[in-house]
Amino acid sequence: MSPTVPETGGTRPPLIHLRQVVKEYPTPTGPFPALRGVSASIAHGEFVGVIGKSGAGKSTLLNMVTGIDQATSGEVVLTPNGRSYSIHAMSEPELALFRGRHIGVVHQAFHFLPMLSVLENVVLPIDLCGEYNRRQSRERAMDLLRLVELEDHAAKRPTQISGGQQQRVAIARALANDPELLVADEPTGSLDSVTAERILEAFTRLVAQGKTILMVTHDSSLAPLFTRQLHLADGLLASSTGEHGGNGHRRLQA
Repeated sequence: MSPTVPETGGTRPPLIHLRQVVKEYPTPTGPFPALRGVSASIAHGEFVGVIGKSGAGKSTLLNMVTGIDQATSGEVVLTPNGRSYSIHAMSEPELALFRGRHIGVVHQAFHFLPMLSVLENVVLPIDLCGEYNRRQSRERAMDLLRLVELEDHAAKRPTQISGGQQQRVAIARALANDPELLVADEPTGSLDSVTAERILEAFTRLVAQGKTILMVTHDSSLAPLFTRQLHLADGLLASSTGEHGGNGHRRLQA
């Protein structure tokens, strides 16, 4: 995995930089533009909400940042640990390794392995990364389950816990290798208000600890939670509101 030239100078570069990103999907009637030249920068330590109606291009934007899908044109550059990587210039094996080390993804579908316990599902990505021995990986997984207040459920199968608890396990798994960036696609969309509040409180704690979070939501009422909001409409960045690189999210009630 070969990064671009290391960033130099006194100003820290953004963690995420999108440059005129276009994504078109083929259809029987011709290309459908899901993104139409989106440019944006996200600083280290921001909690950014990607807000818009269904079909606005929110999930496609996340897929561009994580490299899950290829851009039609444009560039996505991530700069973890002071080195810049052009996401779509990497091969699939390089991308898989990069994601495993630097990006945690919370999908709408959890994709747990049902034959494994909650603890084992969190341990799995740690073992795959290969940076911890077996005992260390289990200790780290338990620490992450404590973070999301689910250590008492470690031995259960995913089907034996509630949907809200599964969402918190998914967050613990996404944090398995201590990534700089956490990406979440509608993580509270199907949860009751109390459980959703606990998820969002966990996110604000992570931002306070220095994580960067990019979260998709169609719920504009969550806007005060974020340090900044990117508003998408018809594949275009309609506006960017809030303090860039700030830390002014509201405090949620526990």
